[in-house]
Amino acid sequence: MLIENLRLAFTSLKANKSRAFLTMLGIIIGIASVIAIMTVGNSLTNSVSESMQDLGANNITVYITQRNDDAETKEDGTTFGKVSYSSEITEDDYITDEMIYSMVDNFKDEIEAISAEESVGTYTMTSEVDSEDVAVNITGVSIGYFKANSYTMLAGETIDKDALSNARNAAVVSNDFVEDMWGVSESDAVGKDFTLKINNEDVTYTIVGVYENEQNSVVMMGSAATSVFIPLTTAQNFNHTKNYSSISVVSKVGVDSDKLSDKIKSYLEGFYRSNRYVMVETFSMASMVSVMSDMMGTITLAISVIAGIALLVGGIGVMNIMLVSITERTREIGTRKALGATNSSIRTQFIVEAMIICLIGGIIGVILGITMGYVAANLLGYPASPSVTSIIGSLLFSIAIGVFFGYYPANKAAKMNPIDALRYE
Repeated sequence: MLIENLRLAFTSLKANKSRAFLTMLGIIIGIASVIAIMTVGNSLTNSVSESMQDLGANNITVYITQRNDDAETKEDGTTFGKVSYSSEITEDDYITDEMIYSMVDNFKDEIEAISAEESVGTYTMTSEVDSEDVAVNITGVSIGYFKANSYTMLAGETIDKDALSNARNAAVVSNDFVEDMWGVSESDAVGKDFTLKINNEDVTYTIVGVYENEQNSVVMMGSAATSVFIPLTTAQNFNHTKNYSSISVVSKVGVDSDKLSDKIKSYLEGFYRSNRYVMVETFSMASMVSVMSDMMGTITLAISVIAGIALLVGGIGVMNIMLVSITERTREIGTRKALGATNSSIRTQFIVEAMIICLIGGIIGVILGITMGYVAANLLGYPASPSVTSIIGSLLFSIAIGVFFGYYPANKAAKMNPIDALRYE
């Protein structure tokens, strides 16, 4: 019976090719729009997620902030909202080395590295290649800084324990800095000295490593300033500081960063219980990646739903054409019923025909949508990522539209009186 209905459906479509294509057009446009939007949306989401992963998906930022007390109720029943204390945070409130050592010892099976930094400032040097100014941003960093920020070393090594312990004037510079200053290879730059005037004092640094500069530059007076990393202790000596307003914790592979973030906050808060004004806060990059992905997915879905309205318009077009087709084939319906065709067989015939129209339109729409998605994603500079779920879902939805919008015309055909149908001119 199904084979017969399929044969009748394709025969009808072949007899009215132009009308069948125009009927499918609404379905094609709707499906293509949804697939294209989902492809671009998924590509953008994946790209953003990968970028954030590169920044350190297993990083946890620990920082101090002013304490907020929850709502309080007085003896007279008066309720007050959150109280934010306005006392200024001083360096004595900052995270100390002792706190960090204690935290690492307590979570040694879950923590891979600790990253801390101290900015010294941005300065300029004169290039030996073209006598132009070369801007550099001097930052003191811990050993774990490079692991937390996924730098690629091209030559030499990063800041080591000896340089950190003895506050040496070692420096890790970028390949751009090497090229601008001397025009030599990265390996030739290792061991070179350069001098900066800091706090009216000439300070000479020795290059111990060269990293690949990507998005690590800041802008100073219109010129790009790449980062030069020195030992954290060296920077602290310049700034006369010893504690940290924030640090980054790198969790080990396989450790749930969100859970570790909560545990670190709870542990460090113990050091601040007696501090009325300051509290510890943490957040993990993994949670930011999740939030960003969810947000991008919601936006993509919302736009797809709007584009899906075209599918409903296409479904109405299918219903309209099916009504026209039934009117044209009234005598055929009457003949079939006179020969013994049941109402259900007539109904099934036209529902199958509507489903075939929508399915073919859906397949064409998927192909067109994927093509459009690939083109749009490539133009935006993202790798195309079509969603298999959205493709399957769109095809199933197109079939559902055929059933939904084909049922009324099919039911109308099934209920025809065979005598009236045979007399229809």
